[in-house]
Amino acid sequence: MKTILITGATSGIGLAAAQQCAASGHRLVLVGRNPRKLADAAAAVRAAGAGGVDTLECDFASQASVRQLAKSVLAQYDRLDVLANNAGGYHKDRVETVDGIETTFAVNHLGGFLLTELLTDLMVRSAPSRILFTSSVLHFGVTLDFDDLGLQRKYSGEQAYSRSKLANILYAKALARRLEGTGVTVNAFHPGAVATGIWDSLPWFGQPLVALAKRLFMITVEEGGQALTYLATDPEVGGVTGAYFQKNRIKIPSRRAQDDALGQQLCEVSATLVEPTG
Repeated sequence: MKTILITGATSGIGLAAAQQCAASGHRLVLVGRNPRKLADAAAAVRAAGAGGVDTLECDFASQASVRQLAKSVLAQYDRLDVLANNAGGYHKDRVETVDGIETTFAVNHLGGFLLTELLTDLMVRSAPSRILFTSSVLHFGVTLDFDDLGLQRKYSGEQAYSRSKLANILYAKALARRLEGTGVTVNAFHPGAVATGIWDSLPWFGQPLVALAKRLFMITVEEGGQALTYLATDPEVGGVTGAYFQKNRIKIPSRRAQDDALGQQLCEVSATLVEPTG
């Protein structure tokens, strides 16, 4: 039985994957912002057959909340087999967090970065263990501008989201290099175009197209959740690290996502933004 922590676990592919992992008897640690939704998710995961279910609250737009989550995990668990960084969102308008950071970048990248840095020693002690990042095929075609990570000059919700997904892959690859030989694997994946509530934040004029896409082209949350479940539990990928997956297969990410120097710079900049050891 594995102990699997999933962030963003109250809906979408996070909840679907938690239920799928539960069906194999694993212990699930569900992380979310809303206590009521966490309680509902826990009930659904227990009903699916989990070997145990715990819930922890965290708002990934707050670094203090992420630090508190890490403290709770370290206090409650001697080992963690899987850390699935799945929490994320889309924001059509530019908003800053309580820490003064653009929200999409803060939630989709920095929150997972900070949590992972704070739990890395636990993951190493738990080896063989796995760290996962939910990314997206939308990382293609964008880069990181370290002079304007927060898109203050010209904000686009689509660009902010895509940049954050590129950051997920760059950090995963950099962390995989750093943890090579420890028994901890680190991978990122695209779950597919999933019909989840994340698209509800798109501008009004895009909603009819989204509704049509959900009916005709997008996959279900259960299908998207299987991508996370596969990387979290399947023995076939137990030794794979530093990879980007689509449809349960290793794929070559964008050219920029393969730029090790860019990934290292991202890690250094991210560290200054969260000061994970402070």
